[in-house]
Amino acid sequence: MTKKTRSTKVGRVVSDGMEKSVVVAVDRLFRHPFYGKTIRRTRKFMAHDEENACQVGDKVKLEETRPLSKRKHWVVAEILEKAKG
Repeated sequence: MTKKTRSTKVGRVVSDGMEKSVVVAVDRLFRHPFYGKTIRRTRKFMAHDEENACQVGDKVKLEETRPLSKRKHWVVAEILEKAKG
């Protein structure tokens, strides 16, 4: 029996005003089933940032984890790209 790998998501930090928490917006693209047009949907996830290293605009990789609070079920695995400025 193999262990299930934790799911990951990549998104941009949109809020870092809290202690050890960030809000990350994750975009997904899909084709409309009838019209065929590509549609973008955005969903926000609250994530744990232990070192307070993330800033608004950073591109980060999230990893699923146990529930840390009512809304936090993700942790920042790594910062892929720092924001300019």
